[in-house]
Amino acid sequence: MALQLDNFLLLLGVAAVFLVLFLINLFLVWYFYKTNKNIDKLLEKGKIKDLKDVLLSHAEKNKKLEDSIEKIFGDVENLRKLSEKSVQNIGVVRFNPFSDMGGNQSFAIALLDNKNNGFVISSLFIKEGNRVYAKAVKDGKSDYLLSNEEKEAIVRAMGSRNLKS
Repeated sequence: MALQLDNFLLLLGVAAVFLVLFLINLFLVWYFYKTNKNIDKLLEKGKIKDLKDVLLSHAEKNKKLEDSIEKIFGDVENLRKLSEKSVQNIGVVRFNPFSDMGGNQSFAIALLDNKNNGFVISSLFIKEGNRVYAKAVKDGKSDYLLSNEEKEAIVRAMGSRNLKS
């Protein structure tokens, strides 16, 4: 009876070892499959036969991306420089130059860049017609005599920058 019990325990031990080895084998098969799948992705599903080719292709793609990024940064810098010269600040004043005519049909509009350079346009609506004047502006000032409305349009345009911030 002791011999049968020993054989049973031995058989039970072998079965336990077999079960553990079977589970380890299942894990290894699963891990191998997962690793193989990742390697296939890396080697583009068999198109690339050598890891050296993978590294060289990635280095080439990296170089192209770096060149593209450098070009984009250059374009952004060019746009930034260009935007400094574009109209960024606008001030408008509507007014009635004569009390005997109705409505604020006359106006002054200042169009300035980021350094307060640009021009101011005035339109005076009078009985005989419409008169339009344009005057250059540099650093928020003009070499020409400005009306109060033109000065106010320039001040509003320079103040519009503060509203954006």
